[in-house]
Amino acid sequence: MKKIVLFFALLFAGAAFAQSENINNYKYVIIPEKFDFFKEANKYNLNNLTKMALEKYGFTVLYTNQQMPAEVALNRCGALYGDLINDSGMLTTIVSIVLKDCTGKVLFTSEKGKSKQKDYQKAYYEATRIAGASLADLNYQYNGAVIAVPATPTPAVPQATAVATNSNSTATATATAVAVVPVPVNNENQLFAQPITNGYQLVDTTPKVVLKMYKTSQPDSYSAQGDGKNGVVFKKANEWFFEYYQNDKLVSEKLNIKF
Repeated sequence: MKKIVLFFALLFAGAAFAQSENINNYKYVIIPEKFDFFKEANKYNLNNLTKMALEKYGFTVLYTNQQMPAEVALNRCGALYGDLINDSGMLTTIVSIVLKDCTGKVLFTSEKGKSKQKDYQKAYYEATRIAGASLADLNYQYNGAVIAVPATPTPAVPQATAVATNSNSTATATATAVAVVPVPVNNENQLFAQPITNGYQLVDTTPKVVLKMYKTSQPDSYSAQGDGKNGVVFKKANEWFFEYYQNDKLVSEKLNIKF
């Protein structure tokens, strides 16, 4: 029995060590300015509290709306992505801190912080503080590693072109107004969204900045600029599109974006 207990103890210790070693490869952690389970940014000061907890144990923490350092701006996989998970029930507030890599793989989940305080602000504060304290178990120390830009077998991003056909060229020539013809352009190439001030920049695997998109008052809708094109990027039926005018024709380019 003692041998079995010792085996599992060594197994868990080895897993924790490997986990810590992976996290030591990262200098930066990026966290949102608003957690998904709240409607407003930094509710109860939890985002700041989570940031301070990570900084206490050695991480350099950035918000998604901050200007990114060059090594992260050119490679979103050069940072970890932090979040606060809410598992609260009717009588108990329960949260935990998670750290993921750029693919969404969870590298660390903190101890669940629990509080039975009746005041929501006090309860979330206490629970987050407890969860943050378990970051000490990582024994984090950045080792100076440089995370490589992820490779992909897809070719470089082609330039979208607009093509219009008209069997009656005479009518076209004499028309006083040019009809707007949307031209769909499928684009299966992977683009990585990197946070910038007031929006994102889309980077291919070169890495090259293909497009910059800026927030508007509408959700999932951005004004966009890139390669001499000005238009809008928006989400439709869970897919992203870049629309702009080219030679008086509306071009609708499908984008494969990974946030």
